[in-house]
Amino acid sequence: MQNRTKAILTLADGRSFPGWSVGATGEALGEVVFNTSLMGYQEVLTDPSYRGQIVTMTYPLIGNYGLNAEDVEAGQIFLAGFVVHEDCPYPSNWRSRSSLHQYLSHHGIVGIAGVDTRALTRHIREEGAQTGIISTLDLDLRSTARRAAAYPTLDGRDLVREVTCAAPYDWTETTWSMKDGGGPPSGENGGWYVVAYDYGIKRNIMRNLVRAGCRVEVVPASTPAEAVLARNPDGIFLSNGPGDPAAVGYAIDEVKTLLGRKPIFGICLGHQILCLALGGKTYKLKYGHHGGNQPVMDLTTQKVEITAQNHGYAVDLDSMGGDVVCTHLNLNDRTVEGMVHRQMPVFSVQYHPEASPGPHDAVYLFARFVDLMARHGN
Repeated sequence: MQNRTKAILTLADGRSFPGWSVGATGEALGEVVFNTSLMGYQEVLTDPSYRGQIVTMTYPLIGNYGLNAEDVEAGQIFLAGFVVHEDCPYPSNWRSRSSLHQYLSHHGIVGIAGVDTRALTRHIREEGAQTGIISTLDLDLRSTARRAAAYPTLDGRDLVREVTCAAPYDWTETTWSMKDGGGPPSGENGGWYVVAYDYGIKRNIMRNLVRAGCRVEVVPASTPAEAVLARNPDGIFLSNGPGDPAAVGYAIDEVKTLLGRKPIFGICLGHQILCLALGGKTYKLKYGHHGGNQPVMDLTTQKVEITAQNHGYAVDLDSMGGDVVCTHLNLNDRTVEGMVHRQMPVFSVQYHPEASPGPHDAVYLFARFVDLMARHGN
């Protein structure tokens, strides 16, 4: 403890939390949110949907099973900063290759440990998500609060451009199997050709598409609709991603062109973009849904699923008209978690059926997408 570098987390409203540096030294600015998952911190770290955000883990001990090269959801870390109560310096797991401190340092991510994360989480729940700063350079409360308040919020910011791929590529890896030595094996080319728009796509989404029997080609977020249709896919997938969905106007316009022409499945930001393309509206949640324990009812079956979620915006279903039906409902705050179109082969969910981390209650949705393609094939 005596050799730790001091650090501070300060919110825009002036509330501050002292601690010590974990990872890279320096400063990180972003919207401060909390994630309630009990495990899966590496998947959280590498989820592109956290671009522009400082993520607080509510579970008190992070890093105890280490980090490795396989349990990642993207090729790099996109989040702004990381907040934990206690970082484990000596992880114990046969797959571990580095500690949390080593991993964050390697990727240049500024983190802070020693924070009272329960108090921080309660403050965010009461006051709402807000911008903040982690600093090992400036420990003056008034200075850091002023700079945190001046930092732009996520509203109106297109962060998809910062996380999408630069060029199309094929994905062949399927879900993990211990029979294959604990690694992700390559899947067979499936019978269903899916073009996936990359708004910040998680790798486990692509793995589950392959597992469901799909051949997946990933394209950049700005790919014109006509270029996708020229590929003649069996279906189109709209991925998760960061930021304000209303700010990604080019993606909304391309989806408008795709509507009714191919089966479409959207997840998270893809769900929001799809609903905006259908004429709906979105709004910002007070502190968002981030974690692996959100209860959702499938209104078509009356079954309750425990779901993984990561979003700060939600869809206003009342703005969408009668052709859109709510299929899934969040049982905590009654927000829309899924929809289907009455006339077109289109459906989407706000949460993450691929989990990683989180429960697998909703993995059936990938098979539902395949069924949709089968019913509306060329």
